[in-house]
Amino acid sequence: MRVITGEARGRKLITLEGEDVRPTTSKVKEAIFSMIQFDIQGRSFLDLFAGSGQMGIEALSRGAESAVFVDASRKAVEVVRKNLDSTGFYSRAKVLHTDSLSYLEMTPGQFDIVFLDPPYGTGLLQQALEKVSSKVKKTGIILAENSENEEILQNYGEFVLDRQKHYGKIKVSMFRHRDFI
Repeated sequence: MRVITGEARGRKLITLEGEDVRPTTSKVKEAIFSMIQFDIQGRSFLDLFAGSGQMGIEALSRGAESAVFVDASRKAVEVVRKNLDSTGFYSRAKVLHTDSLSYLEMTPGQFDIVFLDPPYGTGLLQQALEKVSSKVKKTGIILAENSENEEILQNYGEFVLDRQKHYGKIKVSMFRHRDFI
């Protein structure tokens, strides 16, 4: 797994090991960043259920001002920290070892872009989408990666489904505030 483009282009990232781990594929990552390429520069990025942190690191590499990485796994948090060190982005990042849903309940933060990629089929995506909509700026974007057969609603709070793309058995949904559709 590598950073696709930007400041850290080509930099290899450490991945998590194990059967519970499902990193975003290069094809899907490239497609996601093509969708938001003009929305990243100078913005804040929340990588919820961060895993290796590759999505937030890609955003930082492409010019995001800051990124917050949240994961409940101690191993994941260690991998994110190592990847931030190796890419030189640690000063623009905040890494939190906590439950993602609890973080959403407690943070007063307002983000520009949020990426959600929880374990498939657990109901965590739907719960996170309900909570995250109040943590995104009106001009912001919510991106959700999930399995093709996992149901999500057309809107969460003031955020409405803008686009949905399928990549094999993976579905990527992009939500924008209803005033910006």
